[in-house]
Amino acid sequence: MELAQESRRASLALQSATAAHKSAALLRIHDLLAERKDRILEANRQDLEIARKELEAGRITNALYKRLDLSVGDKYASLLQGVLDVDKLDDPTGQVSLARRLDTGLDLYKVSCPVGVLLIIFESRPEVVVQISCLALKSSNAVILKGGKEATHSNQALFEVIQEALASLAPDVQENIPPASVQLVTSRDEIASLLSLDAYIDLVIPRGSKQLVQYVQGATRIPVLGHADGICSVYIDASADVAKALSVVVDSKCTYPAACNSVETLLLHVDVLPMLPKIASALGRNGVQLRMDPQSLASTGTADVATMPSSPADYDTEFLELVLAVKTVRSLEEAIAHVNEHGSHHTDCIVTESSENADMYMRKVDAAGVYWNASTRFADGFRYGFGAEIGVSTNKTHARGPVGLEGLVIYKYRLYGSGSATADYGEGKKAYKHEPIALDSAPHSFRR
Repeated sequence: MELAQESRRASLALQSATAAHKSAALLRIHDLLAERKDRILEANRQDLEIARKELEAGRITNALYKRLDLSVGDKYASLLQGVLDVDKLDDPTGQVSLARRLDTGLDLYKVSCPVGVLLIIFESRPEVVVQISCLALKSSNAVILKGGKEATHSNQALFEVIQEALASLAPDVQENIPPASVQLVTSRDEIASLLSLDAYIDLVIPRGSKQLVQYVQGATRIPVLGHADGICSVYIDASADVAKALSVVVDSKCTYPAACNSVETLLLHVDVLPMLPKIASALGRNGVQLRMDPQSLASTGTADVATMPSSPADYDTEFLELVLAVKTVRSLEEAIAHVNEHGSHHTDCIVTESSENADMYMRKVDAAGVYWNASTRFADGFRYGFGAEIGVSTNKTHARGPVGLEGLVIYKYRLYGSGSATADYGEGKKAYKHEPIALDSAPHSFRR
């Protein structure tokens, strides 16, 4: 309760933070994260050592283990760059999306403003601590973070650096961005309590397993933004180009199979089955196992790839591994029907040379992202140019798809009058003008 109250107070202070204040905070966070890299990676190694034993015992998945590692490839460099990318983005608060003169001396403006206090519950990925904190600060929101126990040391180390950065800001900046703007809870027991605090917390964003998301959705009255599954599909249409199909399918499955935007179902129009041996061989070279319906299984030819007959459950499964369900369809309409019935409304792709078929697919498939001749792996806030993402949403309200800063602001209506009263309007009285006002003439006080 006390922690949530502190977050509420911090969120009110953040309402007055200027773009310059927020930039100072983000750059300080970046610099300290760079300076403390060795300490953070050492904490991450402790988590990896514990997680390896859990993986060997079968208590966690390989996908979760992979997501935990901060030292792999350029992940830490990307983490640092992500902070700078968020800093460079336009301030999402104070944006005017509607300006209307109701009457002389009575002007109405629709202005973006922060949501307030965010609660982020996530599993494994410790970089989320940094991504979410920076997005929250940039959008003038306070945030409470609850990470998974598998990343306890990493999360704590990253949080301590962010706290150190905020506590070392100049007094005028810290007045508007207090250290309580970012908070971390570590006990699982605290989740249920936090989910009951709808008086203080405005939005919950779960990032993790289907079980986690469904638990959160069923345990709170606070609005929840997120997605439960990433059952993404690629449909290869009758007119597909084989080179494009190969590129899209291999990238969608093999670049990072543990990601929620990795393809899990491959749909093949019956007319393109002759190209299946090439696609299967390419997937086989990357270690993919195919779970196939009878028609596609009979069409793999001599392709060097692991196969097995599919079960109905395979088309409703988010594997998060080098496993791909394959199904043959007789028409575009059948493909669309399958995606809408078995997909998770995350991201789906059509590979085709027919613009008419692509347009129909993109109109009729009910997903947050629908692509034409492009890998499902592009469903990512960084790749969309958001700097980073708060998560991926399959909601149909507020925000959908990869959610960046625009998903962390709402709006309020500001009305500027001159002693105006509704009693002055009506039959035989004054009439409303309802005239548009140029957006660039809005009061400068909206943007600070």
